[in-house]
Amino acid sequence: MIWIVVILGIAAVVGGMLYSAHLAKVRREAFASIANTLGMTYFSGKNDSFDEQYPFLNKLTMGSNRYGYNVISGEYRGHDVCLFDYHYETHTTDSKGRRKTHHHYFSFFIMQMNLRCPELVITHENWLSKFAQFFGYDDIDFESAEFSRSFCVRSTDKKFAYDVCNARMIDYLLDHRDLDIEIENHCLTFFYDRCLKPEEIVSNLNRLMEVRERIPNYLFTQ
Repeated sequence: MIWIVVILGIAAVVGGMLYSAHLAKVRREAFASIANTLGMTYFSGKNDSFDEQYPFLNKLTMGSNRYGYNVISGEYRGHDVCLFDYHYETHTTDSKGRRKTHHHYFSFFIMQMNLRCPELVITHENWLSKFAQFFGYDDIDFESAEFSRSFCVRSTDKKFAYDVCNARMIDYLLDHRDLDIEIENHCLTFFYDRCLKPEEIVSNLNRLMEVRERIPNYLFTQ
């Protein structure tokens, strides 16, 4: 009887691995098709240099064993962009001293801009950001009370934060409350706490363009 349980357990593990491999293959094929349709390039393999290329982007320097994959890059609507799945690991130790590895996966979008920016992070408000504010985490407030309740905004330059989070941008973000944005150096970025479905890629590329269009032109001429 015990052998039957062992065999069923092994079969379940192997079946799970095969199914995961199938889903990864389907995802790669979908990304390749999207890149081809958009006239962009696609690379399915691991790229472990994103954290070195963009060391100023907070999300790309978390954890260990960091790498991007399913990378689509090229020009979209006149802007140089790059989007990819991303992975990093964290580790915990339980009460018995056993070490456990946690894998984190999410999607990242990067647009290159003709502007050198101070750090500006705009994330949707949650219990963690509220907890951090309680202990003195610097959250910039705006005239729009609804925006201040919905988003946590921090920057090394408050004037820049107010310039970017103008009335048009605030209205847009209130209509797109799932967005998490980081602007720094020459990059406008979106990051998500999950890997987006292939059918969500183009719509989020368009949202990246729409956010860029709401950054005032005078910032690019200073």
